Amino acid sequence: MIVGVNAVGVVSLVVLGVIVLLLLTALRQAVNIVQQGQVGVVKRLGEYRKTHEPGLVVIAPFIDALQRVDMREIPVPGDRQDVITKDNVVVTVNATIFTQVIDAKQALFSVKNFDVAIDALARTALRSVIGTMTLDEALSERERINTDVQQQMEMVTDKWGIRISRIEIVEIAPPPQILAALALQKQADQEKRARILQSEGQQASAINVAEGEAQAAVRSAQGERQAAILRAEGARQAAILESEGRSQAIATVYEAIKKANPDPTLLAILQLDALSKFAESDNAKIVVPYESVGLLGAAQALRGVLSEVPSANGVASHKA
Repeated sequence: MIVGVNAVGVVSLVVLGVIVLLLLTALRQAVNIVQQGQVGVVKRLGEYRKTHEPGLVVIAPFIDALQRVDMREIPVPGDRQDVITKDNVVVTVNATIFTQVIDAKQALFSVKNFDVAIDALARTALRSVIGTMTLDEALSERERINTDVQQQMEMVTDKWGIRISRIEIVEIAPPPQILAALALQKQADQEKRARILQSEGQQASAINVAEGEAQAAVRSAQGERQAAILRAEGARQAAILESEGRSQAIATVYEAIKKANPDPTLLAILQLDALSKFAESDNAKIVVPYESVGLLGAAQALRGVLSEVPSANGVASHKA
């Protein structure tokens, strides 16, 4: 009797324990908390039912299931992989992909394990983009690689409800022998640019010197021209002044003679005086009127007579 009572008690305790355990499990499944930055996707018997925002979420236990999806931007570091460029050079590429789930329902039900799918898609897109570029382009156009890879990935991830925020190429590493060749090429390019700059500097210097000499020659010619013009103008002014002086002198002499009312005797004496002055020059060639030849001969004879008298040389010279 006692054994039967004990057996019933044990069974009751076991049943009570199972009930309590079931209640605790049901309570744990029914009451859920979704953190900020996440959403809760509720599935009932495997079928999508609802998407809950952050906060307290109560679901039906045993028939509903809650799966949390992170809606924040997540950086996904990629593994290093070897990629062949367009000019058949093997480079090691590593990139970081920033993804963000936009539609939790599509991310869960459109693709299985979207994290793995994004990693595989990124590898394929990197190989595709870098395969269309030469080594020099791949090393110098990282922004283009980022943009092209992002565009290729978004064509697929848009239907998954996932956005590719951006892609950053972490490393593009050519083989060591290629790096050595690139260093030699860079050094040769720098030396070439230095020689070009030096030659351009010499050319510019020669041009400046030639232009300076040309300008100096032009200035010198202009100066000589101005000097010649000034000399000619001075000579012209001197000739004008000289001719005006002679004209005034002749007019003055003529006026004086006219006022003196000369007679033939005075004119003969003046003519004799002028001819005597002409006769003093040994180098001058003089053309005189025929009627004055006799007066010229008389003047020369008179000069010869006076020069022979020693005591009269001073007087004669003074008169002459």
